[in-house]
Amino acid sequence: MSIVKKPDWKANWYLIGIFSGLWFTLKTMVINIFNKDKMPTVNYPEEKYEYGPRFKGNHVLTVKKDGSVRCTACMLCATNCPANCITIAAAEHEDPTVEKYPISYEIDILRCVFCGFCEEACPVDAIRMGPEWQTPGLGHQDFHYDIQKLAYRANLKGGVLSRVDDEERHHAGI
Repeated sequence: MSIVKKPDWKANWYLIGIFSGLWFTLKTMVINIFNKDKMPTVNYPEEKYEYGPRFKGNHVLTVKKDGSVRCTACMLCATNCPANCITIAAAEHEDPTVEKYPISYEIDILRCVFCGFCEEACPVDAIRMGPEWQTPGLGHQDFHYDIQKLAYRANLKGGVLSRVDDEERHHAGI
């Protein structure tokens, strides 16, 4: 047997909650208007927030000293990606000392969770999470990054050099 109780008369007084919330909002707004220097807000277009060195922003494919992409198409980044947003197509290289290279390397930025697992999985420092965080675009095609967008976009100024040196790897037998 269940007993249904009538709601208390205080439950009908929802206007008190609404007006107390409006009062708190008005009070906070007035305090912030007269104390702009203490506000935690950044005036975005004029001021930009500086993120720390461990910030993981947009992806960058690094390049060798000759300007070619560092990636060896080992597929470890695509395998390690929890969002399955990395697609790589490999081909044999003309140079017999190079086993293969990516003819297509694409990242769907809208699916990416920016976890950095691709960066950690790469054995040759081919992909990094850069400091860029602004990604404007009008449609889905603007967020589908290919090799040109990842390695040679204008704000990279010709590409980011890899930390791994080719001569050191060659002498180490890697």
